[in-house]
Amino acid sequence: MSEIAGLYQELIVDHSREPHNFRVLPAADRKAEGHNPLCGDEVTVYLKMDGDRISEIAFQGSGCAISKASASLMTESVRRKTIDEVIQLFGQFHKMVTGEADSNFDPESLGKLAVFSGVWQYPVRVKCATMAWHTLRAALDSKKEVMM
Repeated sequence: MSEIAGLYQELIVDHSREPHNFRVLPAADRKAEGHNPLCGDEVTVYLKMDGDRISEIAFQGSGCAISKASASLMTESVRRKTIDEVIQLFGQFHKMVTGEADSNFDPESLGKLAVFSGVWQYPVRVKCATMAWHTLRAALDSKKEVMM
């Protein structure tokens, strides 16, 4: 295993075992729930908005290491971003994890989210990596639920 792959694996394990922003957000003004009935992953994303900017974000749920780590890193990546910035980031992340990014795309441009750059090689894991992101989009769109 390359040194970078080892660091990536360690980051996923760390965020899975001790996810950041893993709590209920009582002051949330938007909330959505995501479910993947095929594997049993579940996530609830809570948002506190300041105009069109996410001022606070948290999540709760259960699932595999990829699912929890993705939700944890997502919360760190989108806090204080505008809705448009989040939509753009989600688009880049989604293309990366589905293998649809063009050859000029540098996963490192996504910072810590680059840890998921190899997910496209495991199609069954793509939904694990994107479920929290789809749930975030549902919350931003004031939808209550998303099924994967």
